[in-house]
Formats: sequence, structure tokens, C-alpha cells
Amino acid sequence: MAHAAPGDRPAREVHCADALEWLPTNPLSDDCALLTSLPDLSEFRRTTIDEWVAWFDAAAEAVLRATPDGSVAMFYQSDVRLDGRWIDKGYLVQRAAERTGDSLQWHRIVCRAPAGTPTGRRPGYAHLLCFSRGFRAPEADGAPDVVPEMGSMIWSRATGTAACEFALEWLRQHTKARVVVDPFCGHGTVLAIANRLGLGAIGVERSPGRAKKARQLQL
Repeated sequence: MAHAAPGDRPAREVHCADALEWLPTNPLSDDCALLTSLPDLSEFRRTTIDEWVAWFDAAAEAVLRATPDGSVAMFYQSDVRLDGRWIDKGYLVQRAAERTGDSLQWHRIVCRAPAGTPTGRRPGYAHLLCFSRGFRAPEADGAPDVVPEMGSMIWSRATGTAACEFALEWLRQHTKARVVVDPFCGHGTVLAIANRLGLGAIGVERSPGRAKKARQLQL
């Protein structure tokens, strides 16, 4: 199902659905770009690490395949240590991109804690990666390689507001996308910031409670 023309869209749509079922059945128009953070193992019940890694791999591929050829998909992902294993989510996304034929356009580091601060089990940084099949980012876009802070979190698993603002401001300045899609939108941080920056927003969320919050969140 193709979406309506940009002028006919509401500022925000939130669909209560499984993203891996919704994405292949709802082709996105050329003015859409994606920004999302794929769920961690902590959000799955009775799932082993290997099962979650396989799910993550498939989910990243689904997001990339759903992205229009001339647009971009951006991922905000923090690494995690599980059962003595260090899981590099940035690597998992790049592995999926190799299968879909997407090129890495840029890779920024977002500081979750000030540089030099010991953070224990959870890393003090997150990856912010941008991919595309047909779009090519300008070599000098004026944006820093390191985002000094992630910003506030609307809920415990949210993408930081400063990281969202960085990604969406870059999107607004350097691409033709005017609608942002977050297939794992949670409470709606990406959607609310997109609206605040004058962009339309589409979210997908399995949890009815979270989907309701994502429809209402204002920043």
C-alpha cells in the first residue's frame, strides 16, 4: 500500500503493528527516509542471544530493503555485553547492508557519557550510521564526526533527543526526504522531533500502549 501524497498526509501516523510484517506490505514513497533504533535482547522474552542476533540481522535488512533507492536509512545503536560476549550492533547493521547493496554514507559516534568516563558494562557511546543504495552524501557536510551528547531520553530505551536532532537536521539539509519513518518507534521520540523540525512522521510500534504515547508525544 503506497502512502498518500505528501500534501495529503497528516503530520504524524502511528501504526500498531509488527514492523517486519508492515514494512514489506507498505511501500514507502520517494520522499521518505528512515531513522530507527532496533530493539535490544532485553525487550524479548524467552529468546537466546543467538536467536536475537538472527532477528536483529533480519530486521536491519528489512529496514534497508524498505528504504527508497534515492533516500537514506539511519540507525542509532548502542553496543551491549551479553553473557561475556560483546555484541557490536553497528557491525550487525553493516553486515545487513552488504546483503542489500547499501553503501555506508557516514558513521558518527554519539557520546552517552563524557569522553574518558568509565561506564562499566554499558558503553559510553552509541553508533549513528547512515546508508543508501542510490543517494550519495556530500563529502564535506559540515557535521562533526563525534556528537558530544545523546540528549535526554523520553523512556529507558529511547533514542537521545540530541542524537535525533543531529540526524534529522542533517536529513533536512542534505536530502529531499520530508517524511521520517521509524519502524520501531517506541514512545515516539523520533516522530516528535521530526514534527518539530517541520517533517512529517510515520511510526510503527507493536505495543498498543507505546503506540498511543507515540501518537501524543510533543517535544
